[in-house]
Amino acid sequence: MTKPWDTTSEHLLRELAPQVLGAVARRFRDFSTAEDAVQEAMIAAFIQWPKEGIPDNPRGWLIQVASRRMTDQVRSEIARRERETAVAAETENLTSILEIEADMDPDDTLILLFMCCHPALTPSSAIALTLRAVGGLTTAEIANAFLVPEATMAQRISRAKQTIKTSGTPFRLPSPHERAERLPAVLHVLYLIFSEGYASSIGSHLQRFDLAREAIRLTRNTKALLPDNAEVAGLLALMLLTDARRAARTGPDEELIPLDKQGRSLWDRLEISEGIELLTVALSKGSIGLYQLQAAIAAVHDEAERAEDTDWPQILALYELLKRVSPGPMVTLNHAIAAAMVHGSAQGLQLLRALDSDPRLASHYRLDAVRAHLLENAGDYEAAIKHYRVAAARTTSIPERNYLMTQAARLAGE
Repeated sequence: MTKPWDTTSEHLLRELAPQVLGAVARRFRDFSTAEDAVQEAMIAAFIQWPKEGIPDNPRGWLIQVASRRMTDQVRSEIARRERETAVAAETENLTSILEIEADMDPDDTLILLFMCCHPALTPSSAIALTLRAVGGLTTAEIANAFLVPEATMAQRISRAKQTIKTSGTPFRLPSPHERAERLPAVLHVLYLIFSEGYASSIGSHLQRFDLAREAIRLTRNTKALLPDNAEVAGLLALMLLTDARRAARTGPDEELIPLDKQGRSLWDRLEISEGIELLTVALSKGSIGLYQLQAAIAAVHDEAERAEDTDWPQILALYELLKRVSPGPMVTLNHAIAAAMVHGSAQGLQLLRALDSDPRLASHYRLDAVRAHLLENAGDYEAAIKHYRVAAARTTSIPERNYLMTQAARLAGE
């Protein structure tokens, strides 16, 4: 019996895409061609499912369609290269969809995640490829995450796919040594997938719950694979402590509600408790890394019953440590906010000046948005209005743009 197509069906397709890609890539051992075949299967689903209903086994349906596309591709290659004999066994032994399903690993998506983070790739290329294949992000969304032009990111992903294709990487979970080698890139990918889900960089929705949920699920699976790794636990804690605020971040019309204005009774206390427990155990292991520090900052926010109770001196100290552990423009930006909360807006504005010459952030809307906020707190409303408007013009998130324009209009008395 089929199910009718509704507004949740597109989310279902997004969730299934990396699972189907993982199954097909493992079966045919050709990542690049498998990705094309899965995209064709997704298009077929978009066309057929609204008319015919969602199949009882949607993942199996997608795998079957993609596998047929792959089979056609194999046959085409056979004809073109005249190698029928060499690969006949592969095409003749194609299994039925039920056999493919029975042959699937419990979580092909996790295998795909580690496979994409291949040592033959540069860290940035591995992360970009995984965000595309596993996270389902568009090239524009990935470019925003990396603070580079979309065309640059498209070339990077294309080269990464070709490298994976020619490397002959087997579709399996890597060995313990390989896992350790690839783990930093894997964690960065999961962090970026979650970040895009929590604060979407493009479009009309502030949050994309499907991406955030998938990032948390994959991080839980990674923790199950590496239960004693403190940074994996720290990343999971960070996600849970941040995701706990999700229900309070938007109003009835999906308008953005900043942290200091959120109704904290809406925060998910179970997620907060789990995140703090994970963080406490991770910190006890002695080696403190990037994600544990960010989780500690999130925990300080979450433990404050009111915005005015937030321990900003502790947050500032954590950001100063984070700047030493993992320096970067976004860390500097957040450090400036914390410094302003402790020492006044003038101190924060002075710290922001260092970012004006950083090409990664000089034209990014967040720099203008933070500067506008600090200028407003300093009483320079005219300059604040200017920077709120510049930030609004630069963001590709409609809820962010609406919020920034509202702030400018409020100060202008409009």
